[in-house]
Amino acid sequence: MKIVLAILSFIFINLHAQTINIAVAANVSYAIGELKAEFVKMHPNIKVQVILGSSGKLTAQIKNGAPFGLFMSANMKYPESLYKDKIALSKPVVYAHGALSLFSVHKQDFSDGIKILKSKEIKRIAIANPKTAPYGIASFEALKNAKIYEDIKQKFVYGESISKTVTYAVVAADIGIVATASLYSPKMKKYKEGTNWVAVDSKLYTPTKQGIILIKNSDAYKAFYDFILSKKAKIIFKKYGYIL
Repeated sequence: MKIVLAILSFIFINLHAQTINIAVAANVSYAIGELKAEFVKMHPNIKVQVILGSSGKLTAQIKNGAPFGLFMSANMKYPESLYKDKIALSKPVVYAHGALSLFSVHKQDFSDGIKILKSKEIKRIAIANPKTAPYGIASFEALKNAKIYEDIKQKFVYGESISKTVTYAVVAADIGIVATASLYSPKMKKYKEGTNWVAVDSKLYTPTKQGIILIKNSDAYKAFYDFILSKKAKIIFKKYGYIL
């Protein structure tokens, strides 16, 4: 009898299985795996397909008809534009706040904070492009408020997304301004706070409000939307360096 019930349960789940396509800002790539796994535990009949990219490029794709039913942006600007254009079904809601850190694969003396970027020994700085990545906007704000932007702008190596910026910081630059969340990925855990990275003073910039919107109306998408705003999800976001 138990075997029959198990078979019937398996058939029921697969008959009713759904796939949802989620557009996710690159900076969330380090947390989305655990978020997805936790969600699937709660909803085993829903398969989550994640498409990662810069918020600007994902927005352009959505406006051009890409089949995404939910968008997790790196800031509020892009989901607000989608809502204004009546593409989004829900008003943008903040699901987390993104923070910045200075990161280098080499041991650094961070005693001067962000002003370390003026050092003559630092010749290339990986930074997110503010035209395509909200973390780039926050990075530029921090540099300008620290009054060092003009002194170092010739050193910049631009990444179109925060994940690209992390890659450049590892292989093509002496240091980078990255999302703190990126430092919690398995590949980055070998780098130590205070030695390889340090948080940028949050007084220098506005922590990025990361926004979520629904694009398609279905129970499956609504379930994922509700989960991202839940206490369980907030615990995961905090674990990956986000400010709540």
